[in-house]
Amino acid sequence: MNNFVKTLEQWMGMSDAVWERHAHPASGWSRMPVLPMIALCIWSRVWLGWWALLPITFVFLWVWLNPRVFPIPASTNNWMSKGVLGERVWLNRKQIPIPTHHIKVANWLNLLAGIGLIPTVIGLIQLNLWMTVTGITVTMIAKLWFLDRMIWLFDDMKDSHADYEKWLR
Repeated sequence: MNNFVKTLEQWMGMSDAVWERHAHPASGWSRMPVLPMIALCIWSRVWLGWWALLPITFVFLWVWLNPRVFPIPASTNNWMSKGVLGERVWLNRKQIPIPTHHIKVANWLNLLAGIGLIPTVIGLIQLNLWMTVTGITVTMIAKLWFLDRMIWLFDDMKDSHADYEKWLR
């Protein structure tokens, strides 16, 4: 799983400069509707047929562009920015270890988000609206809870690591 995350991060090209821009709260908040948008695009195959690949492509293009289009935030002392900074700490946990209580909870929340994807996928295959919406809801609640936990992680780690402390302004 860690190799997959590292590959995904490399594909996204998440350099220090990109992470700085991604810490803009508008970047984080504008990514929140991505899962429902992907689901809607997949569902649109009913109306659009193979043309549904076009909006799906646009959504994935947005996922890649999003952390690049917003300016570096004047302040990162807000809920979403600190959540993004915490995700960065989380992804760096092999280089700078984090407290185990954060690892356990984050892993459970990621598992819960993954479990939510199961009814989402089944619902999209079967065109079952309630199953799709339920799965998306579970996944998004777990993701928001994970972000909240990442704030806690960032707050714990910034005081003991000067590099992390510099990210907060």
